[in-house]
Formats: sequence, C-alpha cells, structure tokens
Amino acid sequence: MKTPTHPLPEPTAWLAIRHGVLAGLAMLALLLPPGAPSPASASQRMAAPTSAPSRVADLGDADASNELRHMANWIAGTGDHAGMPFVLIDKRAARLYMFDEQARLLDHTAVLLGSAHGDDSVPGIGDKAIADVLPEERTTPAGRFAGQRGLNIDGEDVVWVDYDAAVSMHRVRATQPKERRLQRLATETADDNRISYGCINIPADFFDAHIAPTFAVQRSMVYVLPEQKTLQAVFDLPPQAHLAQMIK
Repeated sequence: MKTPTHPLPEPTAWLAIRHGVLAGLAMLALLLPPGAPSPASASQRMAAPTSAPSRVADLGDADASNELRHMANWIAGTGDHAGMPFVLIDKRAARLYMFDEQARLLDHTAVLLGSAHGDDSVPGIGDKAIADVLPEERTTPAGRFAGQRGLNIDGEDVVWVDYDAAVSMHRVRATQPKERRLQRLATETADDNRISYGCINIPADFFDAHIAPTFAVQRSMVYVLPEQKTLQAVFDLPPQAHLAQMIK
C-alpha cells in the first residue's frame, strides 16, 4: 500500500523552532536510513507556543467553519507551520484549504475522505492489503502531520500524510465508475464525499496547481480536523475565546 521515496532535506527553520517532543521526533526523522520517508504522523499534539500569537490567518471571503478558522488562526499566531505553506482539512465539510507561508488562503476544494467516520487509524492498518481493510477501518485520521512527497505501490506520485497508516493525499481516481467519485466531488453537499479507504482524494487540477508543486520542494504541515473529537483533545488548542484575547 506504500512505497518508500527519497526524503527531502529538512529546512533549517523547521529544526530551529522545534522543541521538546517534536524536536526529538525531528531528530529521529533525520536518522532514518536513506530511501525511507520520515514518519509522516510526527505527532498529533501541537508544540506549546513560545510567544503570544501576533497575527491571524487570512481566509478572505471563503466559506469556512468556525473550527477551521480557529485552527488557522492558531497556526498563524504561533507559527506552528514553521513559515511554510500548510494544508487544513475540514472532515465535516469534506473540504481542503491550502495556505501560503503567510497563512493566506490560496484556494480550497472539495475532497473525498475515508468512508468510515472516526478520528483514529486502526493499529497496523498500513500493513494490510486493500482487500483486507474492513469497512469500519476506512477512516481518515485527524491530527497534525508532516506531509512528504512520495510514491505509492503503483508508482503514482502522492503526498504521504501518515505513512505508517498508508494515508496519503492524491489525485482522485475514477477507475470504478460505480463509485461516482468525480460526481461526488461536484455535488454541493459533503454527505456523499465519504468513499475512500482513508486517503484524501483531491481534484487533479487542484492537486497539480497547489499540492504537487508545494510538496515537491519541501515538507509541509497537514492538519486534519477531527469530526468526533474536539480540537482541544487532538491539538491542545486554547478555547476560541482565549485565543481571541491573546491575539488582541
């Protein structure tokens, strides 16, 4: 279900701001043997902010949930994205938001997600053959991930979100007409966007315009919002009112 690729070099700024647990995990990634990607799901916990937020994310007039705006503002204010572009995925809305280095929204799109609802991957799921993955195991995990370019078992270029769980972002595949994946992406509702085995299916033109060029030159953060748990439980975010006070 997954194929190793050559890891990209870590930006100096990335290492400079990591501390505590994340620093240890970053060092571990650097020590992996050549040809093996760094662990994609570095941590589902945010690093504690070192200073009060100084800015907010710019989503323009985009339609986005309060939770996604809260998350984007936290990322922008704390600099958790290490000054790199980042991706935010709202599972409830089945929508992906692409931000630049300054936390300004570049574009957003509907996506397809795991058919099973839930915020955790089943242990060992990445080592299972597709045919052996049960319907209830097809979840898209929530959390904070260091996305990295790579190849899947078919040689297709993807961005690994959680390599151990075989969860990636890739172009939508319309190889099974009965699944109607392209039609699902085109509808206005998110109710029919749950069809994958856990991977994030992205319209090909959006993937080629934003995802592929961004991850071709660097690793960047991918934040997947929970659909059952709270933001506080997954990311240790402060309450929205507290964050608003910090930004003022």
